[in-house]
Amino acid sequence: MTGKQLVYGPTFDEMLYPDRIDPGVRAKALAAAKDDPLSPWNLYNITWRNVDGRIYHVVLPKELTGIDANIAVLYSKDFPTRSHKVGATYSVTMEHQIEGDIEPGVHTLVWPSTGNYGIGGAYVGPRMGFESLVILPELMSRERFEQIEWLGAAYIKTPGCESNVKEIYDKANELRKDPKNRIMNQFEEFGNYRFHYHCTGNSCIEVARDLAARGIGNGKIAAFVSAMGSAGTIAAAERIKHEYHDALTIGVEPIQCPTLYWNGYGGHDIQGIGDKHVTWIHNVFEMDAIACIDDIESKKGLQLLTEEAGWKTMADRYGVPEGSIREMSEIMGISGVCNVLAAIKTAKFYGLGAADTVFTVATDTMDRYHSVMKGLTETYGAMDETEAAVRLVSIFQGAATDWFREGTRHAKQSWFNLKYYTWVEQQGKTVEELDAQRDPEYWLGQQAKIGEVDRALQEARG
Repeated sequence: MTGKQLVYGPTFDEMLYPDRIDPGVRAKALAAAKDDPLSPWNLYNITWRNVDGRIYHVVLPKELTGIDANIAVLYSKDFPTRSHKVGATYSVTMEHQIEGDIEPGVHTLVWPSTGNYGIGGAYVGPRMGFESLVILPELMSRERFEQIEWLGAAYIKTPGCESNVKEIYDKANELRKDPKNRIMNQFEEFGNYRFHYHCTGNSCIEVARDLAARGIGNGKIAAFVSAMGSAGTIAAAERIKHEYHDALTIGVEPIQCPTLYWNGYGGHDIQGIGDKHVTWIHNVFEMDAIACIDDIESKKGLQLLTEEAGWKTMADRYGVPEGSIREMSEIMGISGVCNVLAAIKTAKFYGLGAADTVFTVATDTMDRYHSVMKGLTETYGAMDETEAAVRLVSIFQGAATDWFREGTRHAKQSWFNLKYYTWVEQQGKTVEELDAQRDPEYWLGQQAKIGEVDRALQEARG
């Protein structure tokens, strides 16, 4: 087989600061964002910043949250796939291409996923010249499969729902037997971790300072709240802790699948999180607590934010600014609402006030959940204004502090030990490799590779 010409994209630092990209390349990327969404130039649009350098974020109105603390949300609707997961898929691909173990035209990239990472792989792979194959549970939303096809990738459906990751791994291991396949496993690939540590973490820090200059918060980050799917996003908290040593890291799980909360299991429908295992790239020793959120409340909360009855109720009865209503309707998916509810829960649990800011992330947008919302209406009936008011008060303002467990030393050891059953017993890691992760230097070493990767990429680009 003969490979194709290699396609290179941005460094980690250029994803964080796109104004450092060569001006000619940047101009082509911005033009492609408007006129050619499937162009490889869009790899240079993988960033948390808009054309003016502003980081995509909102501060949620207190008329919705019902608390004094500020809830800041970084949103990813303006990434090339409308999800920040494209940053992880690009980073993983870029690192492997630099290492020389994947070659376009020779290898097929296989993306084990429960949704947005697979869509990211369907985007990045073909843009970099690779055939891409996404492994996805059959009960994911119809829109996910449609987007994968539109982006030029194939998919395989595995049994089950969001939390059936074992079945995904089994299919990946079967495909691994073909030497042309390369498994790009987000749950163990540190390119995923590095993207969020560097790009997401530093973006949060910059927003916190910007908010303080605007009179919002004290310039620090009280807590970073993130549900764990691959546990890529929550790596941002490690960068935040290096800047603000008292910042809290709060992981989030579905009540229906509380794996770390109490070694629980089960199926749920917060697509993108709660995958019934502890991932290889998750530094659980840095996590201060676990919050669990109900999947039905997450879906009903999304419906409140994205349907007319909810908009009218928020504006007329509770005084939520119309600009905020419009923004929230455009930036939220199910997991984003889940993260917001956990952020409110966190602020209440720790008694945070007006000087404090809790950061979280809206991972994707409503465009991949219309079928889920339709099913919700079929099950519970249409949401009228009375029901919308009930949801606002009970789900958002009434978010309780139950299902919240702090990370004692014993708890963190227990969370860590859960890795053994997936990674040593099932996925071929050694006990020595696992035990190495107990040392903080292991994680510092992973962070230090960001500079090494950037230098190698710059050299490869010439």
